[in-house]
Amino acid sequence: MKVRPTGVIPPMTTPFRNDGEIDFGLVAPQVDWMIGAGAHGVAAGGSTGEGHTLDHDEYRELMAATVEAVKGRIPVIAGIIVDSTRDAIRRGKLVRDMNVAALQVTPVHYLFKPDEEAMVAHFRAIADETGMPIIIYNVVPWSYLSPVLLTRIMTEVPLVVGVKQSAGDLKLFADLMMMAPDKLIYSAVDALMYPSYTLGAHGSIAAILTAAPHASVALWDAVKAGDHPRALDLHKKLLTLWNAVIADNLPACTRYAQTLQGLPRTYPRAPMPEASSAQQAAIRKALEALGALGGPRVEAAE
Repeated sequence: MKVRPTGVIPPMTTPFRNDGEIDFGLVAPQVDWMIGAGAHGVAAGGSTGEGHTLDHDEYRELMAATVEAVKGRIPVIAGIIVDSTRDAIRRGKLVRDMNVAALQVTPVHYLFKPDEEAMVAHFRAIADETGMPIIIYNVVPWSYLSPVLLTRIMTEVPLVVGVKQSAGDLKLFADLMMMAPDKLIYSAVDALMYPSYTLGAHGSIAAILTAAPHASVALWDAVKAGDHPRALDLHKKLLTLWNAVIADNLPACTRYAQTLQGLPRTYPRAPMPEASSAQQAAIRKALEALGALGGPRVEAAE
């Protein structure tokens, strides 16, 4: 692996227009905003970016636009959310000629769960066929991988270099940190970034970072500096924001938070609804408490 991405890695929203098409000109402003906030990397095509809605051509063009906008300044992680080994391999091959640090791959998200042998074979095939480092995005509730299985996959498939541990169970995160200390373990336990960092997380890839990147980087820095009073204060304010955005339309609420901080307005892809009036009010109030409002408006690239 050329780069071991660590630190705060926001998963970008995909800049859909109101008609559902992607405005690729709005990728660079978001990248620059994230880098300006101090982000240590970015991810594209993940769940916050509604990556499951992208066709192959859109996916490749989105990743190309992201890599071009980053210009080598920070690592780029490419999300893959599909329902077959074949499709995951195809998407990985679409980006392996780009400057992408790793693939972030979910287990399949259809209702039926592969058994453990099939799951190991799934990630082995992706690694063998793409030759790219893989981060398992452990998020699908009915196909949730145990710390034991995750550790087995990482041991048997060396190109599986880490896990993005999602859902709210911090004990499972702590167990995984102990079982796989040499692997890259990222927290996506959005409500509990502060304890995740104190447990030794190598970084985070989570929607809360995208909704409030400046405060999220400040929290990471505070923990690294041992400034726990500041870290606890930031945790409480970020938790308030998380409580405002967590919903079935989380990506829509996340992009609304970005708009309030100066990014051009974009839209969720149908049928996901936009943030409701009540959600908007709660998000605005939480961002005000973080001091995140009132920044300069970010203009789209020409």
